[in-house]
Amino acid sequence: MINISVALVKDLRERTGSGIMDCKMALSEANGDIDLAIKNMRKSGMIKAAKKASHIAKEGVIRGKVRDTYGLIIEVNCETDFVAKNANFKLFTDKILNFAFVSQCSDTKVLESRFHEERMELITHFGENINIRRVSSIESTYVAQYLHGERIGVLVSTESSDIEFIKQIAMHIAASKPECIYPENISSAMIEREHQLQLEISMQSGKSKEIVDKMVQGRMQKFMRENSLVGQAFILDPEKTVGQCLKERNVSITKFIRFEVGEGLVNT
Repeated sequence: MINISVALVKDLRERTGSGIMDCKMALSEANGDIDLAIKNMRKSGMIKAAKKASHIAKEGVIRGKVRDTYGLIIEVNCETDFVAKNANFKLFTDKILNFAFVSQCSDTKVLESRFHEERMELITHFGENINIRRVSSIESTYVAQYLHGERIGVLVSTESSDIEFIKQIAMHIAASKPECIYPENISSAMIEREHQLQLEISMQSGKSKEIVDKMVQGRMQKFMRENSLVGQAFILDPEKTVGQCLKERNVSITKFIRFEVGEGLVNT
């Protein structure tokens, strides 16, 4: 067998945008002839798929699964809503979910490697990028799940057996998008950004420094409430906060995960 050098693989990667293993295979099949390798890759649609794989994918689906004390949630992206609704795309996503759930795998790189060929085939078939974007899991005494269609998914862990109530909390999280459970868990960077913004807004009022400081303090307290789960008004009982409802039922939330299709992605 001909020896394929690292430099040759690197050259083919730069010229085609394909992955290392695909380049090695193509060069091996072409006996080290890079031009022939490129020709064969074009015939198989591999180059087209590799180029499509660099496109940003903001559509897709959220899938989740819970059994006993373990829950897992994934986001698989594509470029259009048309593909997101396609049966083959959904089947591909369910395969990933089931494999990740059974193997308790939360590593996207492992999943990308395991499903690389199927992913590239779908990219070639649909003519747009498909991306296993993220996966996360929870393990606790009790785990509840809420899926809002295929675009938002929430997992919640608790020590309480009141699962129906926890599912209501998961539904609240899906709708209200808290950053964390408690105000003190909000990141210092996020607090600093909001404080600076509110300070700039308040200073435009022309009021004295003492009044401006009080305005900022009040707005920051509101910000902390609205961005923490326990401080938000419960969507099923708006007269009470989630924290009050949890206390009344003697329930505590230990962790939650919320995925929404495409959140944080921007066009390039």
